[in-house]
Amino acid sequence: MKYLVMVQGSQADYDAMNGKASERYPAWTEDDVQAMFAFMEKINEGLVRSGEMLDGHGLAEPARTRFVTAGEDGRPVVADAPYDRTETLIAGYWVLDCDSLDRVTEIAARIAQCPVPEGSPDYPVVIRPILESGRDI
Repeated sequence: MKYLVMVQGSQADYDAMNGKASERYPAWTEDDVQAMFAFMEKINEGLVRSGEMLDGHGLAEPARTRFVTAGEDGRPVVADAPYDRTETLIAGYWVLDCDSLDRVTEIAARIAQCPVPEGSPDYPVVIRPILESGRDI
């Protein structure tokens, strides 16, 4: 079965990764950032070797997000940042093809061990099964 596995983050997290601390978000050092990237690279390499990884990417900071909704007149309403800088959004994802929910949960548990500076917020790794057809709802 295919699964979408997501990690979360906020603009404040991205700012912290760029060395800008705030109340709940300690500044990351270059070593912290490199440790995180090395950890994720190792996860990705293992998933490619096992044949379970179909796709995966980190996403740009929330400040570069665009939200599009339908206006009352049916025309799109576009907003660049209707969120608080600490609101969490998807920070990265993997599309995995795993034999079972237990297996993808094992992978998510490994991802959850990603090194971050002490005092950083703790976000869950989110697993969502990908529906193969509308009949799976």
